[in-house]
Amino acid sequence: MSTLLWQKDGVVVDAAIQAFLAGDDVILDREFIRYDITASRAHASGLHKIGVLDADEWAAIDRELQQLDQDVVSGAFVLDAHYEDMHSAIEARLIDRLAETGKKIHTGRSRNDQVLVATRLWLKAQLLACQQHCTAIAQVALARAAQDRDVAIPGYTHLQRAMVSSGLMWWSAWAEAFIDNAERLRATAAWLDSNPLGTAAGYGVNMALDRAHVTEALGFARMQVSPIYAQLSRGKFEIAAIEAVCSALLDVRRLAWDLSLFTTAEFGFVKLPAHYTTGSSLMPNKRNPDVIELLRAAYARCAASRTEIEQLMSLPSGYHRDLQFSKPAIVNAFKQGGMALALVSPLLDALVWVPEKLNASLDASMHATDLALELAQSGMPFRDAYQAAANPERWETRSAESSLQARVSPGGHAMPMLEILAARLQTLI
Repeated sequence: MSTLLWQKDGVVVDAAIQAFLAGDDVILDREFIRYDITASRAHASGLHKIGVLDADEWAAIDRELQQLDQDVVSGAFVLDAHYEDMHSAIEARLIDRLAETGKKIHTGRSRNDQVLVATRLWLKAQLLACQQHCTAIAQVALARAAQDRDVAIPGYTHLQRAMVSSGLMWWSAWAEAFIDNAERLRATAAWLDSNPLGTAAGYGVNMALDRAHVTEALGFARMQVSPIYAQLSRGKFEIAAIEAVCSALLDVRRLAWDLSLFTTAEFGFVKLPAHYTTGSSLMPNKRNPDVIELLRAAYARCAASRTEIEQLMSLPSGYHRDLQFSKPAIVNAFKQGGMALALVSPLLDALVWVPEKLNASLDASMHATDLALELAQSGMPFRDAYQAAANPERWETRSAESSLQARVSPGGHAMPMLEILAARLQTLI
């Protein structure tokens, strides 16, 4: 371990204690370091604006920070146990390259607002990526809704055959769901789009920092005004971001359940692309829908991360080291959530219906509800129509096509439904 930024008075730091304090921070900070570099460049620019750095010093720091960013991307610089965290690594690099000038970078800031701003920038990027995944899912689902509008699909309640449904209805459900998910992700990103840099350790600094300039330079919509609230927002904002991803993964879980059932031999409604399945180590006859099952489980991983952060939040105001443990949770939530969402659109684009299996599952009882409603529309009281339609002999007079048409064009408004969804989707692209 190199000399710690906060080490002074000749106190020797116990190695075991320091290892506990640092934990996995160095490894986790590899996820955030480029955002910390970006924020450091903006901070240095702000210091130049208020005269703490002259033009040459500012130019030198900016040059070295850009080079460090390139070295992180290329692998020439790797954050490792030589450093306590990404913040100390950035400062050590600047001091090594620029000597006295490098020592000025931490003027007016704390590692507290450094980690806040780096995490905030990272969260914005992660939410945008997840929004784009949801938009892609909705695009595929909407296209398949139009393409498969005449595919008859059995509808189930209580896992029992209920009514005739259609490809249009099944696909448009997922289109609308993921449009909602994309909108929620976008709204969450807008809600947390505030700059905490300049709030220091939670009580501000006695300097006239140009926070408005730094906020604009970092692309934030606004600044967090209260330094104390900036610290209170840590964990709160992360929970909100994870909840938005969890919302999308809930729909992934329901979708994965449908596909888990539909791909069984007992249903056989759907064929998956071969590369979305795996083989058994023992049974030569098996192809297992492992990807579908892990998509189904992704929500649990994300929800567990949310709970982990929530359990850290029983704290008074001000910064507390407990919050360091929020990093693994948010990284895990977005890693698992992002990976899962990225796999869904190509899966949906490639899945294939098996018409003979679908048609074989459409038994005559599934026409009863349509019959009851038709009788009611002709003037019969619904409860009498319900009793009349319960007669199995009347089901046999109906065709799958008539019930399918009722599902494809409910009330004659099927295409406007797709047009409405397409218009909503367009606002997200």
